[in-house]
Amino acid sequence: MLAVTGATGQLGRLVIEALLKKVPAQQIVAAVRNPDKAKDLAAKGIQVRLADYNHPNTLVSAFANVDKLLLISSSEIGKRTEQHKAVIDAAKAAGVSLLAYTSLLHTDTSPLMLAEEHSATEAYIKQSGIPAVILRNGWYSENYTGSVAAALSHGAVFGCAKDGKLATASRADYAAAAAAVLTQPDQAGKVYELAGDNAFTLTQYAAYISAASGKKVEYKNLSQAEYIKLLEQVGLPAAVASMLGDSEAGAAQGALFDNSKQLSALIGRPTTPIAQSIKAVL
Repeated sequence: MLAVTGATGQLGRLVIEALLKKVPAQQIVAAVRNPDKAKDLAAKGIQVRLADYNHPNTLVSAFANVDKLLLISSSEIGKRTEQHKAVIDAAKAAGVSLLAYTSLLHTDTSPLMLAEEHSATEAYIKQSGIPAVILRNGWYSENYTGSVAAALSHGAVFGCAKDGKLATASRADYAAAAAAVLTQPDQAGKVYELAGDNAFTLTQYAAYISAASGKKVEYKNLSQAEYIKLLEQVGLPAAVASMLGDSEAGAAQGALFDNSKQLSALIGRPTTPIAQSIKAVL
């Protein structure tokens, strides 16, 4: 049995879709916080089980008879370490033979504030003794393409990444990688640094939007403080704005760049170019 936590989330659903191309639905467990949101998965023959990171008593039963488990990192920044520990403890108690975890690109050396909880989780997995494979995911292209409309409205992409290179890939690419490690043999002990094949700067990103839309869009680089203030002005919570500002500043230092092409090697095809993702949004 293969189980995926957060199976109704943006990444989780894509992992389920990728797994359905490889194994029968009856071999897949969708571990979710709200089973009502997974009725469509149950209709396909997938086993839907309650698994709430904040309620550890739900986790051991959710992982019963599970051979391989994908722990998709929580989205609750500041709470993730304890939530992940609960999942790891339950996986060990349930006798899971392989734990896959979606971490962060170059977690061990990353300057990003996001790396702290991922690093703590990786350490706890190692301490647990569970055979594991670490998927150090880079930035999702959707982190940028979700604001294409705003860029067109203002004629500008705002950020504080300077000329830092961003090796993004689509969520579907990262989902395919997760499905691959769950279905391929001999994955225990591996650490993958996953990123897109073709990196770009935000200046290039703005040019891609211009080319795809026919409207001139420029990149306007701000200071980290200015960018955080702008994000707060458009309605983002202060904590989220600070995290995004920190990530962009880290990108200026190369924290979101990797050219090892481990992602495309793992999924057996090139990763999705950012220009293609932009066109899909438009």
